[in-house]
Amino acid sequence: MSRKPKMEVYKRIIEIVDANLINGLIPIILTLLLIELFFKNRFETKKVLNLVRWMIIGYAIINGVYMLIEMVISPEEFEFINRTTGSYKIAYWIMILSAFIFPFTLLIKNLGSKFLYILFVVFSMNIGFYFERFVIIVTSYHRDYLTENGSIL
Repeated sequence: MSRKPKMEVYKRIIEIVDANLINGLIPIILTLLLIELFFKNRFETKKVLNLVRWMIIGYAIINGVYMLIEMVISPEEFEFINRTTGSYKIAYWIMILSAFIFPFTLLIKNLGSKFLYILFVVFSMNIGFYFERFVIIVTSYHRDYLTENGSIL
């Protein structure tokens, strides 16, 4: 079996985890925060928050390793260099740093035990996802005003 199909399976697993777990972390953390506020010391929300923290760190490690392996195996298909030096380089660097570097600040125990900080880290990890959705919605909204042949006139 060649390396390419293995990487496709690895990529698909990351996509599934991303869609089902990482994109749902904001409601999970908000729910934990509400439980902590309404039921003080009744549930062990700090232990669940610690589990969420380690899931974020693990996801950042796995995603970072995938990115590095992809850059080594097939650099022609991986547009990292073009994106980091192109016209949107500032936005791309912000997304890269917030998705791969920023989650490791959760290793600091004092920061990793705060609900709002973990919520901020999760939001910053998903900023690329939210920006992509925003662009899709805005372009589809403005596309409704074009004529049939796509010209403005």
